[in-house]
Amino acid sequence: MTADGTAPDTVAGVLRRTAEDRWRIVGLLPRAGGPAVCAAVAVNLLLAAAPVLFVVATSRMIGWLPQAVRDGVDSPAFGHLVTAFVVAAAALSAQQLLAQLQVATGLLVQRRIDGWVADELMTAALGSVSTTPLEDQALLEQLTEASREVEHGIQSPGAAGAGMLALLARYGQLLGYAVLVGLAFAWWAGLGLLVAVLAFRHGQRGGLRRYAAIYGSVVARVRRLTYFRGVAMGRPAAKEIRIFGLLPWLREQYREAYLDWMRPVWAQRRRVYLKPYFLYTAVGLTALVAVLAALGLAGGDGQVGLTRLALVIQAVLAAVQLGEFYPEADVQTQFGMNAYRAVGEFRTGMRERTSTGDVATGPTVAPPPGRVVDRPAGPADIRFEAVSFRYPHRTAPVFTDLDLTLPAGACTAIVGLNGAGKTTLVKLLARLALPDAGRITVGATPIDDLPPADWRRHLAVIFQDYLQYETSAADNIALGAIAHADDRDGIRAAADAAGILDALDALPLGLDTPLTGQLRDGVDLSGGQWQRVAIARALFAVRHGASVLVLDEPTASLDVRAEARFFDEIIAATTGVTTVLISHRFATVRRADHIVVLAEGRVVEQGSHAELLRLGGRYARLFSLQAQRFATRSDADPVDGDLSDGGLGGDPVGGDLSDGGLGGDPLDGGLSDGGLSDGGLSDGDLGGGPSDGGLGGGPVDADGAPVDVGSPRSVR
Repeated sequence: MTADGTAPDTVAGVLRRTAEDRWRIVGLLPRAGGPAVCAAVAVNLLLAAAPVLFVVATSRMIGWLPQAVRDGVDSPAFGHLVTAFVVAAAALSAQQLLAQLQVATGLLVQRRIDGWVADELMTAALGSVSTTPLEDQALLEQLTEASREVEHGIQSPGAAGAGMLALLARYGQLLGYAVLVGLAFAWWAGLGLLVAVLAFRHGQRGGLRRYAAIYGSVVARVRRLTYFRGVAMGRPAAKEIRIFGLLPWLREQYREAYLDWMRPVWAQRRRVYLKPYFLYTAVGLTALVAVLAALGLAGGDGQVGLTRLALVIQAVLAAVQLGEFYPEADVQTQFGMNAYRAVGEFRTGMRERTSTGDVATGPTVAPPPGRVVDRPAGPADIRFEAVSFRYPHRTAPVFTDLDLTLPAGACTAIVGLNGAGKTTLVKLLARLALPDAGRITVGATPIDDLPPADWRRHLAVIFQDYLQYETSAADNIALGAIAHADDRDGIRAAADAAGILDALDALPLGLDTPLTGQLRDGVDLSGGQWQRVAIARALFAVRHGASVLVLDEPTASLDVRAEARFFDEIIAATTGVTTVLISHRFATVRRADHIVVLAEGRVVEQGSHAELLRLGGRYARLFSLQAQRFATRSDADPVDGDLSDGGLGGDPVGGDLSDGGLGGDPLDGGLSDGGLSDGGLSDGDLGGGPSDGGLGGGPVDADGAPVDVGSPRSVR
């Protein structure tokens, strides 16, 4: 049963649902604007009248033809024949012209409605301060369906609106033909014709409606199909497909995904179109045969003249054609409303999954260039006070009563195993996720009390999965503070501080070069270059008011020498800025003022590099493991130990935390192959650090004890 108690398969239930869907489409039409809708309505009504006028005119031609032939060209009958011919020709010409105008006005209505619906969808997707609601898989499926259908013109809500107006022409013609039959022959015949055609239409639309219902249950299968098609035909996977010979595997995966999607669709199509349509066809044919048989008998008895006979026959034949599928309206009104229904379900789902404190209010964009962003009166510590957080649909919490202080104006490094919550910490700081308990404060003010957009203007965050925008190099940097995109000098300064300016200036169009090979004069950058562009984006934000810089794995794509130079440059460019550094490389982490080790949802160790080494805990063991691995590599490969340019010879991070390269749990110092189980330094042969030109494994004295070479701030 439906919500109103009507059985879904009864005629009343079908009519109710059809009326509701049609009314929803009509409700969208005002979004296209009054003039556009009125123009489309007028065109479709004229398009309904033109074929009916053509049938009348040609029937009169047939009626006058015998007399005109008999009386000659000078007779009044011939004049009537010519007049009917001119009217018929004009009606036919108008019909062709109006068909083109129908397309044009329909597209105008469609695009305006789709633009409004797209805005509505984006507003719903951005309706929460955090990204937590979008972690829900069911909600993502609704968003996928809604966005896909809005983007595909033929199945969009705007196409449904245009299709609804196009039905005026079709049903206007049908009504006109039924009236002609009633006037020229008998009203019961006109009504019978109407019933027969509507029976055909019910079979078409009813089958299409039930056929379309299956698509809502196969959205996930469509996504899998789209994924494999994108992998097989896209550029990113092209190299691995060829190197590993993946084409046969991809073909099989795509075939299975396609069949998994289409089998239920094929089964539903057979159910709704095969047997039921025999019934609708029988009803329609019975009514038509009755009308034509009665017409034939009346014509044989002389009760119907030639003009009326031609008129009724033409009207019946033209009306029967209106029982077919309407390519300009049927799919659009059926699937377009499915798309709009998906938009509504997504909007409702976002509301249900968005807590009261997570509702986005106020402006979400950067202020205009003339407005000065309010800054704190002075540097302020950021504190996480008893913060607890768990992702939806996950049982284990990420943080439990987390207490952490990020000192103002200092560089704080966050380290820990995968899953320790390092990136989640950044999300909480940026209010992309909201704590389940506890609070985060800047100075004495909870960040929940600050407007999200204003607070985020104080942040410059580059995530590990930063975006590579397919636009110019200048735009890629300026997006850090989009309101100041015209600050060309600032863009160049940020690029220079990130060490990428020379490479960008060497591009074909300099900073105006599109950073994609898909556009004319575009160029693809290497991974390390892209990372520097992303860092320049963050530095541009700092230049225009951001007081907190967050770098999530900022040197993952840089080599060791570039990493050492990078931190010297960043330190010089961010004096006085509160910096949060997330990294697995201890050659990076050791240069921070303050280091925090996360494990089991809490801070387990914190302090400076020297303090944590003296503590001899998890940090010290992990640092020693990376240093000893580097020492082994340096002995085996002298080239890797080159110290030219003052850089680090070799990579002391071969066993970084991200891939468990050291075997077993690095924080516990254990290796799966039984080597280096104590995590100690080998013979104290790694004296010196990056700052003094030594090896990057960590500073030790001749006895193997750690030596403090100072923090990054001391370099300043």
